[in-house]
Amino acid sequence: MTAAQDEKDFIQVRELSKLFHSADSEEHILSDLNFTAQRGEIITVLGVSGTGKSTLLNMLGGIDRPTAGSVVIGGKDVTRLDDAGLTAFRRDTIGFVFQFYNLIPSLTAQENVLSALEAQRRLTRQDEAEAQQALNSVGLSAKADKFPEQLSGGEQQRVAIARAIIKHPPLILADEPTGNLDPQTGEQVMKVLVEHARRTAATLLIVSHNPAFCAISDRSLSLADGRLTPRDT
Repeated sequence: MTAAQDEKDFIQVRELSKLFHSADSEEHILSDLNFTAQRGEIITVLGVSGTGKSTLLNMLGGIDRPTAGSVVIGGKDVTRLDDAGLTAFRRDTIGFVFQFYNLIPSLTAQENVLSALEAQRRLTRQDEAEAQQALNSVGLSAKADKFPEQLSGGEQQRVAIARAIIKHPPLILADEPTGNLDPQTGEQVMKVLVEHARRTAATLLIVSHNPAFCAISDRSLSLADGRLTPRDT
C-alpha cells in the first residue's frame, strides 16, 4: 500500500492484538491484525461465536483497549486517547448498533433516539423533529411514544438503529444487528442500515456469523484464530 493510499483510509488498524490473562494461562483473542477501510465502505466481518468479533468492534469504538497495536480513525489515534477523549470520540464519531438493543427502559422510543443527541448538546424542537424523522426512516413513526417493553424485538432494534444514525456519524459499528430477529425483520434491519450508510457516505462495519450480510457489503472478511482474512463472496 502506498503512502497516498494510506492517507485515504478512514480506518487504519495496525498490528492490533488483544490478550486476556487468567490465573494460569493467557489467551490471544486477536493477533497482529492489520486492516483498513475507506470512508463510505460497507464491510462485514464473519466469524463464529468466541472468535473476537465483538472485541474487535469494541476496540474500534474505543470501548476496549488493545494489548498492542493502534487504531486510527479519521486521522485520530483512538488507542492514545484518555477517557475524556474516548468519550468525545464515541459521541462525535461512532453510531453503535448492539445485538441486545441497549435501550433505556424508562424512555420512550423517541426519547431513546434523542439520548444520542443529548450527549452532544442541549435538545431543541428541531432535535425532536429529527428524532421523529429518524424513527420514520425505520418505519416506526407511529411508535414514538411507546416504551421498549411495548415493542417487539425487531422494533426495538430499529429504534436502536434510529438512535445510531440520528447524529449522522461517519462510522457505524453493528454487532450482530439481526442476531435476535426473525429472517424477515432481519432483512428489513439490514436494508435500513445499508441505505443509510450509502446515503450519508458513512463507513459501516458489521460483525456477524450470518453470511447473508456479505451480499450487501463491498467487502467481506473472516475472523478466525485471531486473524482476519479476505473472504470470497
